[in-house]
Amino acid sequence: METQSENACFGGVQGVYTHKSEACACDMTFGLFLPEEARDGPVPVLWYLSGLTCTHENAMTKAGAQGWAAEQGIALVFPDTSPRGDGVADDDAYDLGKGAGFYVNATQDPWKPHYRMWDYVAQELPALIAEHFAIDADRQAITGHSMGGHGALTLAMNLPGHFKSVSAFAPISNPVASDWGRKQLTAYLGSDEKAWAAHDASLLMREKGFDGPVLVDTGTKDQFIDLLRPEAFAEATTARRQQAILRMQPGYDHSYFFISTFMEDHVAFHAEALYAG
Repeated sequence: METQSENACFGGVQGVYTHKSEACACDMTFGLFLPEEARDGPVPVLWYLSGLTCTHENAMTKAGAQGWAAEQGIALVFPDTSPRGDGVADDDAYDLGKGAGFYVNATQDPWKPHYRMWDYVAQELPALIAEHFAIDADRQAITGHSMGGHGALTLAMNLPGHFKSVSAFAPISNPVASDWGRKQLTAYLGSDEKAWAAHDASLLMREKGFDGPVLVDTGTKDQFIDLLRPEAFAEATTARRQQAILRMQPGYDHSYFFISTFMEDHVAFHAEALYAG
C-alpha cells in the first residue's frame, strides 16, 4: 500500500492510499479520514459509496462529511466506484464501465476480469483498512449516493450483521425496472434477470429487509428521480414494516449541494447506531 497524501483535517487526518487489489486485478485508490480519537485506539467507521462518474475524490472533497465525523469520533472510507487502468474494460457511455461499477461482481466479458466491486467493498478493502489502520471492524455503517446509495442498501441487506445502520442519498432504488440498472446489470451479469434480484434494493427489502435503522433522503427536484424510483423502495419498506426514515426533501436536486446539506443528519444517524450498547 502506498500513501498518496495525508492532510490534517478537523483534528484528524484525511489520507489517500493506493494498493494492488486482488479482487479487481488492478491498482485501486481510496480515501480514509481518521478522527483524532484514532490515535488512541480503534474507532467506528462509516463507508461512503459514490455515484456514477465519481472516483474516491468526489465525496471526500464535496460532501462535507469530515467535520461531522470528527465531532462523532468516526472514521470515513471513500472507495473508488470501479476498477481503473489501461487494461480495464471501458465503454464510451458515462453510465457503464469505468466510474460505473454498480457494486457487483461481473460475470460477463469483457467486464468479469476486473469488475468485482462487490468483493472489493464487502471483503478486500475492509480487511485492508482493519489491518493497517485503527478501525473497529465490529462497528461499521454504510451510506452512499445514487449508484452508491444502491450499493449501500444492497450490501447492507445482503450482509446481515455486517453493518449497524444504512443510509442513502437519492439511491437507485429499483434498478431492475430502471434504465439506470437494466443496462448495467445486463452488461455485467447477463440477460437472466434472476441474477439481478440480489442487486435491487426494493426487491431485497421485500425479501430480507435490514436488521437495523434505515435512512433515505431524496430531493423532490432531483432531475433523475424517475430513474431512481424512490416510490418502489417506499412501498417495499411499508410492505415489510421495516424500521426506516424515508424523506423527500423539498426543492433539492441530485447534486452535492443536496448531499452536503443533509450530511450532518446522516452522520449523526449512524453515530447513534454505532455507539448503541
